[in-house]
Amino acid sequence: MVTSKGMDQNRFVLIFAIFLLYRPIQGTRKQKVKAKSADIIIALDISQSMLADDISPNRMEKAKRFTSQLIKNLKGERLGLIFFAGSAYLQMPLTNDYAATELFIKSANPQQAGTQGTVIADAINLSQNLFANDSPYQKALVLITDGENHETEAIEAAREVSENGTFIFTIGVGTQEGAMVPFEQNGRQVFKQDGSGNPVKSRLNVALLQDIADASNGKFYLLDDGFSLTRKIVNDLSKIEKQDVEQRSFTDFNSFFQYFLAFGLICLIIEYFLSNKIRSSKFNFKEWLGL
Repeated sequence: MVTSKGMDQNRFVLIFAIFLLYRPIQGTRKQKVKAKSADIIIALDISQSMLADDISPNRMEKAKRFTSQLIKNLKGERLGLIFFAGSAYLQMPLTNDYAATELFIKSANPQQAGTQGTVIADAINLSQNLFANDSPYQKALVLITDGENHETEAIEAAREVSENGTFIFTIGVGTQEGAMVPFEQNGRQVFKQDGSGNPVKSRLNVALLQDIADASNGKFYLLDDGFSLTRKIVNDLSKIEKQDVEQRSFTDFNSFFQYFLAFGLICLIIEYFLSNKIRSSKFNFKEWLGL
């Protein structure tokens, strides 16, 4: 039999439980967090030659998967994003918005390039516009490309940016054996041809990418095993000097749920002992209260 007092106790417990569900809070507390971060820019080649399928499924898809994996492992660093082909195009300035950066990577394709080609020097020079020129800290440019660049400016540009504390890490995409370059024409797939009508093979330019890395005191990597390469480059990038970035403030609340939880538990304990005493015929309520 449930007494009226027991019912009142249960009502109190129910009320406290409702308050707990609403997680009562009061006021705000602002805190500032100081973070150390390295500035890293990723430059992805979106030229037509990146559609060659000498690596599966093709150079572009392989590069995009690797880049997404790299971004996931660089959390905590400030990242910028550049696409390049016949020119270089800024996609994202230096940011901690990794989700947006990954979205840009997933949508990358040669149709986004206004002109075709592989002008690596433009990508290197554009990266310097994103870095603070007077920054005394080291920076990194991760260049992901097949290296089909037919200009000599890229190595000279690498030397110049190294003087500004920028290291270039080049990622070679493709094989030296190469493959033909496909593209769509009148709704069907055809292959790029030279002036004589012969199919043109695109080959990975290892020598150029190695020279660019050497000129900037960086490193050259071959995009083969993505997981293994990711570990290597993340380890090398972790050695880049970090700097204090702009302080970030966040709002915290003072929570009071624990008080309602405590009151609820006390009511349950009192109700338990009261109901047991009431059931006992020898129970003297005044004696139990000490009166």
